[in-house]
Amino acid sequence: MTNTQLKYAKLFPVMLCFFAMGFVDLVGIASNYVKEDLGLSDSEANIFPSLVFFWFLIFSVPTGMLMNRIGRKKTVLLSLVVTFLSLVLPMFGDSYGLMLCAFSLLGIGNALMQTSLNPLLSNIISGDRLASTLTFGQFVKAIASFLAPYLAMWGALQTIPTFGLGWRVLFPIYMIVAIFAILLLSATPITEEQPDKASSFADCLKLLGKPFILLSFLGIMCHVGIDVGTNTTAPKILMERIGMTLTEAGFATSLYFIFRTLGCFSGAFILRVVSSKAFFLISVICMVLAMIGLFAFDSRTIIYICIALIGFGNSNVFSIVFSQALLAMPNKKNEVSGLMIMGLFGGTVFPLFMGIASDAIGQNGAVAVMAAGVIYLLFYTLKIKH
Repeated sequence: MTNTQLKYAKLFPVMLCFFAMGFVDLVGIASNYVKEDLGLSDSEANIFPSLVFFWFLIFSVPTGMLMNRIGRKKTVLLSLVVTFLSLVLPMFGDSYGLMLCAFSLLGIGNALMQTSLNPLLSNIISGDRLASTLTFGQFVKAIASFLAPYLAMWGALQTIPTFGLGWRVLFPIYMIVAIFAILLLSATPITEEQPDKASSFADCLKLLGKPFILLSFLGIMCHVGIDVGTNTTAPKILMERIGMTLTEAGFATSLYFIFRTLGCFSGAFILRVVSSKAFFLISVICMVLAMIGLFAFDSRTIIYICIALIGFGNSNVFSIVFSQALLAMPNKKNEVSGLMIMGLFGGTVFPLFMGIASDAIGQNGAVAVMAAGVIYLLFYTLKIKH
């Protein structure tokens, strides 16, 4: 086997792990089904996505320290085992407590995976091809994201054998994929370089004293808040305004992820000829137009267009903000990386406020919370240097 063939043989199990990373996005459609099954309010149902992303605040930096102790591959394997356990629990029921436990484990597993999988990939692909391979990994991740609503819908409609699980059939399907990922990655030899010096919470938090790092951290929070918020709220908007059933409205979540995926791929090419600042502005303007449309119109077509605009506009925000933060402090990459991953905690903050706002004034309240995040990103555009 040639070196190139060997490299791609190692790449397949890692890409399967990227697919498993996308399991976290099932929380959006799943929280809507749990809300319907248990008769929850929006604020009660939005605890699920909030809980998933809460664990990024707790586990991102300790995961970096764990990688230095046991290695990246073992850390990814640990994340897959935790993810596997999170997918087993919903097969025993959908009680409120059980689902809270399942989504907590899903969040912990994903926090471990997000922090360790990208560095693991750098042990296989390096140099100029790393960025494009990471982009492909995000594409693979997005496949799992937009398949989740369809799997839940098929299960709810009983168009496939569900063994009494209904919409929860998506959990055993993804569980099987997680098992394959564990087995394949375990059997794949990957040589890792010597670990970096571990960062502590104190090292990371000190960087918030740097104005641009603080602005970037808040930018990551807004990006993830808008991402999780759209994932969770898009079906609710269609149900409230058009009168769709949850099964019909679930397409909105897939539409969002389809356009987010298209945005990732097109962004990889556009950023070769357009500056980060200019493309970031274009992306944010897409989201501004979407927010205006969601406030002003009740047409199904326009709502779909707005969801697609958010998906495209929000697709490259993370990569641009992340890279800008690293460029701002190239001698503190480890600490900056850990802090930016902690910013995924925005996926906890936004759904909580969106749930409270939508309970008070309907889904326009949830849109208003997302709009605040978009306005902040518009302000952040002014701080990007190139």
